[in-house]
Amino acid sequence: MSLWNPLVQADTAGGVVDGVTDEPGCTCVGIVIAVPEPMATELRNARASFGDPMAAVIPAHITVVTTTETDDWDASAEHVRRVAANHAPFDVSLRGTATFRPVSPVVYLRLDEGYDECTALHKEMQSGPLARNLPFPYHPHVTVAHDVSDAGMDSAMHTLRHYGARFTVNTIGLFEHDATGLWKLREEVELRG
Repeated sequence: MSLWNPLVQADTAGGVVDGVTDEPGCTCVGIVIAVPEPMATELRNARASFGDPMAAVIPAHITVVTTTETDDWDASAEHVRRVAANHAPFDVSLRGTATFRPVSPVVYLRLDEGYDECTALHKEMQSGPLARNLPFPYHPHVTVAHDVSDAGMDSAMHTLRHYGARFTVNTIGLFEHDATGLWKLREEVELRG
């Protein structure tokens, strides 16, 4: 079972973050598309060079469903499997940088290809047992700098402005947020449509 934190929850002392609690007994789901090697290592090293302390613990990924509470893990997992079975594998092309500043201190890689497929996957996944209102519209991306200095953000924008990579998405990772605050990969779910 893999341990990593693809979806950082800011409040580690307990309480509510973006409408999600981290109280004991709360089970949360996260669904991501992992960026494969060698791009994952390239992006981890780049993220670290921009001063992002989370580079070592958050592998490069595209979030499909961010931290979402569930009171029925089995129903949620079955929902994820059912949705994935109806989606075919697809290609993602990462091309250049953009930012959510000033709304959010994030620099990311844009999806030149695969944006529509990620959005469709998200829309179907974030329904049924995983339905919830999100504070921002869904925007698939790969974060390369988050909560770093302005100089670090500017460096990320400039350094990766011509970055390009392409990979095929065949699976999505279904993660569970455990009581220790870590994310555990529970299942790699195949896209089979």
